[in-house]
Amino acid sequence: MRNFSLPGRSVTYGLNGAIATSSVHASQVGLSILKAGGNAMDAAIAACAVQCVVDPMQTGIGGDCFALIAPKGSDQIEGLNGSGRAPAALTADSLLEQGIDEIALTSPHSVTVPGAIDAWEKLHRQYGSMDFADILAPAIDCAENGFVVTQRTAVDWALTEQKLSANAAASRLYLKNGKAPAAGTVWRSPELAQTLKAVARHGRAAFYEGEIAEKMVATLNAAGAVHAADDFAATAADFVDLVSTDYKGNRVHQIPPNGQGITALIMLNILKGYDMAGLDPVGTRRLHLQAEAARLAYLARDLYVADPTQAEVPVDMLLSDEFAAHLRNHITEGKAGDPKGAGAFDKHKDTVYLSVVDRDGTAVSFINSVFHPFGSGIVCPDTGVVFQNRGAGFVVDKDHPNCVAPGKRPMHTIIPGMVTAKGKASICYGVMGGGYQPVGHAHVLSNIFDFGMDVQEAIDCPRAFYNAGILELEETIAPEVRQELADMGYQIKTPDMPHGGGQMIMIDHENGVLAAGSEPRKDGAALAY
Repeated sequence: MRNFSLPGRSVTYGLNGAIATSSVHASQVGLSILKAGGNAMDAAIAACAVQCVVDPMQTGIGGDCFALIAPKGSDQIEGLNGSGRAPAALTADSLLEQGIDEIALTSPHSVTVPGAIDAWEKLHRQYGSMDFADILAPAIDCAENGFVVTQRTAVDWALTEQKLSANAAASRLYLKNGKAPAAGTVWRSPELAQTLKAVARHGRAAFYEGEIAEKMVATLNAAGAVHAADDFAATAADFVDLVSTDYKGNRVHQIPPNGQGITALIMLNILKGYDMAGLDPVGTRRLHLQAEAARLAYLARDLYVADPTQAEVPVDMLLSDEFAAHLRNHITEGKAGDPKGAGAFDKHKDTVYLSVVDRDGTAVSFINSVFHPFGSGIVCPDTGVVFQNRGAGFVVDKDHPNCVAPGKRPMHTIIPGMVTAKGKASICYGVMGGGYQPVGHAHVLSNIFDFGMDVQEAIDCPRAFYNAGILELEETIAPEVRQELADMGYQIKTPDMPHGGGQMIMIDHENGVLAAGSEPRKDGAALAY
């Protein structure tokens, strides 16, 4: 299907291992670990830690982490939820008493306790093979001795100058004279380096207990948050039972709620009721049906997805064929549906996703994020930690399952993906972009299973996002398609940035070949050997 007369990346092939990340440097670090005998989890944590330094607006140790793992390439996929929780003193009543009925993106109450470091340690203890200090060494080197800011990172960083300037520590540690670093600048983060060194020596205890935790709590309390030392000490990632659905004979696996991965599965369940394979992959009808599936799946997400330990989430109903058929009954072909069901909660947010497969066939689908660019914008001056703003994912409505509550996890947007077929893991993948991610997952899998694209074509294929009543079409979508969709009643817009990014590795167990693709929308690199 690939047209080699057009510019574009080729698939990266390998026999012994592969890694795909949104950072060339992170991919190089991960591949070097695979070549040195480390396994997929060693490489994933090392690459992610590097990105926490070189892409600080997108991810960090003040954020959260989720992972899917296929040990030795089996179809027994294991999942870890490393999302943080609200502090014990934060209640809906306390917010409402202050006149707060919505948690703002830069509010101190948007800061949930970071879950990433605890998740990394649990994943390393369960699956890693190298010493934890050796895994973190490349990230520490980047933070202490410096890295070169890339063009795309410089653009993203510059967009955050106003936000960073509003916080004294953020301005001092992540700006220079009030400006973001230009492309080609050597940047160092010595405070973050010292924090990573402590974690490398003493593990999660160095982050969640003792001096570092005390400094983080003090920073948050000074900003108006209600965190306590006990909130940090109690942080624990959880291994979870996954949710999944079948699409064209392939089993698609996701982390369950409080993650939004179930939204992608609902979309796929809707779409499998249509003959998608007979459509033009960048044509009007395909984009129309995908928009309508997203509209309805996101409505279901916003009604039901919450922390299942503190709310009833009807997972079986949401994934049933009957529910998918019910939603299809609310699609009128040739006409844009009620946009009240199109709100995707958030727009273009910052996340890093990476995919790794090692020589034993173990596949790791790994995602880490601070949510919005530089999270809440609140930075701990002594540790360099940028605090995420995941708490903005709560609602302040005591009748809603996703209402903020002590120790509760918010509805969460970052979702790693894994596909199994014929008793084996077949695709290890993820798509970045905040609320866009479920659409991205459904889009790339449909590109492969319905339209026969390879992994790079599936990632590169133009994207659309029906978001809050507006159908955002990337500029490479044909003018006549735009007009036909507008005639259906969609409000058409071209996004300022392409929709998210993505990485994918396909595993050919029969021939022992790995095929990797990476998103050129960022600084992505797929490497293999």
